[in-house]
Amino acid sequence: QVQLVESGGGLVQAVDSLRLSCAASGRTFSSCAMGWFRQAPGKQRVFVAEISRSGTKSYYSDSVEGRFTISRDNAKNAVYLQMDSLKPEDTGVYYCAAVYAVYDYYSPHSENDFGSWGQGTQVTVSS
Repeated sequence: QVQLVESGGGLVQAVDSLRLSCAASGRTFSSCAMGWFRQAPGKQRVFVAEISRSGTKSYYSDSVEGRFTISRDNAKNAVYLQMDSLKPEDTGVYYCAAVYAVYDYYSPHSENDFGSWGQGTQVTVSS
């Protein structure tokens, strides 16, 4: 497993931007598909975005498509989530997640697909 630590959360206003980072430890990071999830107050944790082990493929939820960008730097053992045009409904705790991927085309979207999780970072978007 990899250990994950998120950072970069904060309080911003609507239409602002924010960049989240997730630092990973462990030798298998480049073999992991990575994902971002978020949990709004009183709601279940939901999928936001994921990126393949090579970084060449990515997938987004409909609610963030076109506004958020996931990327990774395997040399730095890090994955990022650039969030633009933020909306109040983007508020929540954002979690970084990892899963070992045998193939680069593996594209996990479910919470149950991921085996390693960070502690989360709070993002609050005010209107």
